[in-house]
Amino acid sequence: MSHQELPHSFKLLTIWLLVGLVVFLGFKAWERERAASRFQLAGQTVVLTRADDGHFHWPGRVGDIEVDFLVDTGATATALPQSLAERAGLKPLGAVRTQTAAGTVQGFVAKADLSLDGGVRADRLTVTVLPTLGAPLLGMDVLGRLHFTQKPGELRIEPQP
Repeated sequence: MSHQELPHSFKLLTIWLLVGLVVFLGFKAWERERAASRFQLAGQTVVLTRADDGHFHWPGRVGDIEVDFLVDTGATATALPQSLAERAGLKPLGAVRTQTAAGTVQGFVAKADLSLDGGVRADRLTVTVLPTLGAPLLGMDVLGRLHFTQKPGELRIEPQP
């Protein structure tokens, strides 16, 4: 390889890396836009659009940590992954065994301050913390305080009168 080929090869490599970076950043921007479009606020009504995974997601926070809650009308209680609970500084209040789709799981209960986009809050909510849970689940302990209706691909949530 001569000294003249190296700069040309380096230029081609640089161009391809830049093209890859632009494609990657464009894809990430598209993903953010799609996630943002799944949550809309119409007055005091929160409108969630079904995601590609078939579920409704509601952005919010546990303490100061941003999370994407999976809306789970089949869950009695709100549940958090243990890694999230640890980052949020939640302290175990007691052990719990719970039945999940994967079987019986051991975890603990804790108190957490939840806030959901659209102004819904649940302060000092008792949550179940599970070590192998993949995503935070928003259960009926919060959803039951709200009025919600569902039509194909859309979940509308309003505060109780």
